[in-house]
Amino acid sequence: MSIPLVLAHGLSGRADLPLALGVFVGAVAVVLAVSFAALAAGWIRPKLEHPRERPLVRLPLVVDIAGGLAGVFGFLLAVYAGLAGTDIAASNLLPTVVYVALWIGVPMVSLVFGDVFRLVSPWRAAGRAVGWVIGRADADATEALDYPDRLGQWPAAAGIAAFAIVELCWSRGDDPQVLAVLAIAYAVVQLIGMGLYGVEPWSRNGDAFGVYFSLFARLSAFGRREDGMLVVRVPGSAAAGLTARAGTVALLVAAIGSTTFDGAKEGVLFDGLFPNVQDALFDAGFSKSLGLELAFLLGLALTVAFVAAVYVSGARSLRRPLAHSLIPIAAAYVVAHYFSLAVFGLQALPALLADPLDARPDIDYGVVSTNAIWWVQVTALVVGHVAALVLAHDRALAVHGSARDAAKSQIAMVVVMIVFSCVGLWQLSAANQA
Repeated sequence: MSIPLVLAHGLSGRADLPLALGVFVGAVAVVLAVSFAALAAGWIRPKLEHPRERPLVRLPLVVDIAGGLAGVFGFLLAVYAGLAGTDIAASNLLPTVVYVALWIGVPMVSLVFGDVFRLVSPWRAAGRAVGWVIGRADADATEALDYPDRLGQWPAAAGIAAFAIVELCWSRGDDPQVLAVLAIAYAVVQLIGMGLYGVEPWSRNGDAFGVYFSLFARLSAFGRREDGMLVVRVPGSAAAGLTARAGTVALLVAAIGSTTFDGAKEGVLFDGLFPNVQDALFDAGFSKSLGLELAFLLGLALTVAFVAAVYVSGARSLRRPLAHSLIPIAAAYVVAHYFSLAVFGLQALPALLADPLDARPDIDYGVVSTNAIWWVQVTALVVGHVAALVLAHDRALAVHGSARDAAKSQIAMVVVMIVFSCVGLWQLSAANQA
């Protein structure tokens, strides 16, 4: 059976790399080392802890209403397509909406334009509408519960982990009807959470997609205040203002780990693990398909654990959490690994929107060359890791006060960034040569 486009993650086709992988790895390591030296010598005071914002224009309420209506309509259309349309993933609107437009497109758009998902989130729009109606009908309606600080963003982290399992480990993860049921269930959970704790507290902590995309938006030059004012700022500066809550690091680690696993699961790293685990589970009485799913789950868990270990080793050197420095790494991995899928997959949307139930999208795979894809991927990794190094260095200056002490504390972080970048290059190389 051919692999549907929505499952061909990181699709780019076989490519002869423009330069040897070792040259790329060495060049990236040199760039990071030189960046560290330049930061140590020239960046001697924290500049990002209190980012400056310049007001542009106040967005009226009608923008929120229009965005919310568009989000609700899009959600209902996609779910309807999943329930009533063909079971062929590439011909049904819902899988492309979930795995391409939502999971890849929204983060990339957020890097440029800010937190667009907050504007179009269907469950946030529905929650606000229900709250407005209840407030108008009953002025004495029971107030929402206080959101527990100890819960933090763990619900969002659990949601990202669950999504990764469905996407990468479950054989029915691309089944349109299954996705439709899961989408409805997710929306119901969001509405229950908003009903208990309020729309905004839950949206900022419990909505996996809302929280995840908002982290990417912190790297954008554009932001929006609570009063609706659109502002412009130094790109990435809002990430320094992140107040990490319980579960924030877990969410970012799960996101980076799942993207890494997506690129590595068909490479040499897991060639021996998956068949052996599958055979052992088959001998224990499990079916072959379930054995492979559990093998994938084990591989995902090991990859996430590796990312967590690398992060902890760097954060300990500064003696303070560095969750904000993981944001550009997560963004770099998304852009690098999924750029080709975005280029090809988004081409299918017009045909799928015209016929959401059973379309036949025509994809032009020659619209961008494989070498161009590789250069975009490498550039994304370099820019992302340099940005992470800048954020970590600025935080080190705020913590230590002394530029010399800050630079000394950052040595371990430089090693961490080199490790992350080399892992990213290796997995991209493996994918391009598959």
